[in-house]
Order: sequence, then C-alpha cells, then structure tokens
Amino acid sequence: MLKELEERLKKLEKVAIAYSGGIDSSFILFVANKVLTRENVIAIIANGAMVPRKDYKEAIEFLKENKFQYIEISYNPLAIEAFKTNSKDRCYYCKKELMGKIQETAKKQGYEYVLDGKNTDDLKVYRPGNKASEELGIISPLADLGFSKEDIRENAKKLGIKFWNKPSNSCLATRFPYNTNLSREDLEKVDKSEEIIKELGINKVRVRVHNNIARIEVEKQNFGKILKNETIVEQIKKLGFNFVTLDLNGLKSGSFD
Repeated sequence: MLKELEERLKKLEKVAIAYSGGIDSSFILFVANKVLTRENVIAIIANGAMVPRKDYKEAIEFLKENKFQYIEISYNPLAIEAFKTNSKDRCYYCKKELMGKIQETAKKQGYEYVLDGKNTDDLKVYRPGNKASEELGIISPLADLGFSKEDIRENAKKLGIKFWNKPSNSCLATRFPYNTNLSREDLEKVDKSEEIIKELGINKVRVRVHNNIARIEVEKQNFGKILKNETIVEQIKKLGFNFVTLDLNGLKSGSFD
C-alpha cells in the first residue's frame, strides 16, 4: 500500500500539500518528501481561529524539524457567514474558501496539484467539507488508495514519525451546537479549556459548550483524573463558564452532529 502511494506521488512529480498538522497530512507530506526532491514538495498551512493553538505550534515544529518547504497563510473563518453562525453546512463553505486559498497559493508558487490527507474513515462520517474539496479538484491519494486511519498510523510509525499515534482533533467550531453565533473569544475559550485538561495527561478531550455550561468529554478510563482534580472546575469557570460538567457517556466524536 505504501509502495502504491509512493508510485502515485512520483507520477505527480510536483505537489502542494494542504497541511493541517494532523497525522494524515503529516504522513502524506513525509512520504512526498521521501520520494520527490524537496523543491518539488511544499506544505501550505493555514493559521486560523478554528485551529487549536497547540496543534498549530506543533505543526510548525514538525515542518521546521524536518526542514520541509512550507508557506503559512492567514485565514479568518469568522468572515464566512455560515461559519460565524455555525450552520450545519459550515464545513462546506469554510473548506471551499480555505482550499481555494491554498489552491491559489500553490499555483502562484508553480504547483499545479494540491493534495489533502483525507482517508477512507473520513468517507464514513458526516464531512460536508469533502464535497468542497472534490469540487475544487483537490487530490486525495490516501482515500483513493484505500488508506484507513489505522493504515496511516501503522505506516507512519514504520517511517519514524514520532506522533504517529497522536489523537485526531477537529475544528473548534465542532464544540458548539449548530446555529450558534461564534466569535474568536468563544473559540479561544474552548481551546484554553481543553488545554487545562490535557495538562493532566489526557490527550483525548472535547469541551462542548451549552451557553454558560462547559461539558467535558473524555474517555471513561480518565473520569478519575478529572474528578480528583477539583481545581479544573475553577480554572475553566475563570474562562467564562458558570457551570462545568462531566459527560458520563464519555468521549464521542461529532456528538453535535
């Protein structure tokens, strides 16, 4: 499977990678730099309010550590009405705008092909952004070749990518119910709340927002860590919440879908 990916990339010869810092786009970026000359691969990363700050910093560190060629672009999703109002199809409009900017940046740099890290698991869940990428002609080699998230992690580990088992994260807007007006402050508040919990060594966490209530989702085996650290409640309250709760159903991806 890895060999097929390498051959596919060789045929493209020169590629731009829409880079998020997650294991999927990191994997395809790493493989592209392995089989193509460095000047024929460029990562394009967006710095926007929808991205957790720690994830963004770690993504930049990965690029610099490996001396990969990259470009940072500024992106404001809150300028998009569907995103700002957190409509159910916000991902489509946000992705259409973002990928369009990445595509435009790539072409200015002389890169015809833009690739993303979409895999077969992404095709099984609600991902309206996939349609936007397809409409723009973004290439998804991992999905095309049948790579699942597990396949990507397994191959990333073999290649020595140190964060091969890094938990998946998602846009911060997913922490809010649909049809909720969002602001930069709202997104930052959620991001900081999740960082407080991650400091306990809990890497898989979502803090969902219900008006002035913060609902913490973690895996059930981590309930004890949360309950033993009563200071978490006060720390999160200081960010602007009146109540902090623990969801007894545990962590569930896309729980607002």
